[in-house]
Amino acid sequence: MNAEELKNLQTPLKENYRIDPKAGFVTLKAHGKVGDNVTCKIETGKALVEAGLHPATGGSGFQACSGDMLLEALVACAGVTLNAVATATEIDISGAKIMAEGDIDFRGTLGISKDVPVGFKEIRLIFVFPNHITAEKTETLKKLTERYCVVYQTLSNGVAVKTNFESQKH
Repeated sequence: MNAEELKNLQTPLKENYRIDPKAGFVTLKAHGKVGDNVTCKIETGKALVEAGLHPATGGSGFQACSGDMLLEALVACAGVTLNAVATATEIDISGAKIMAEGDIDFRGTLGISKDVPVGFKEIRLIFVFPNHITAEKTETLKKLTERYCVVYQTLSNGVAVKTNFESQKH
């Protein structure tokens, strides 16, 4: 896809959202079902993923770790956003790689120390370009990717997460 094709794809959507702001509001959903042996089966729309405990908390390592899945979602969103930004600005990023790393102290998750928070202490998102890109173009890619990446913005700015426990209705 080139910049013109991307613009042609997005322009009617942008115009529609300007005319009808409610049209731009979409509720994304994820579904899972509790499985055996401390697992949860997640419906991704493309495949069924079984999430389980990380080996550092007693898991076998055969199931996907939800922390890994969070980092994978960040990499996926940042990669797609970077690619769209590069396409729109006509910057060649052929062969670029995106990685995410996150530090967790599992003493918090396992309830060993109340002083240790549960969750990631820090997440690092790393972009590697095989070809030389000027500092100016790199700054453009950084600014726009950070600005428009949904998962990055959600993690960086935080969002209220509300829980609701319900009994299944028969």
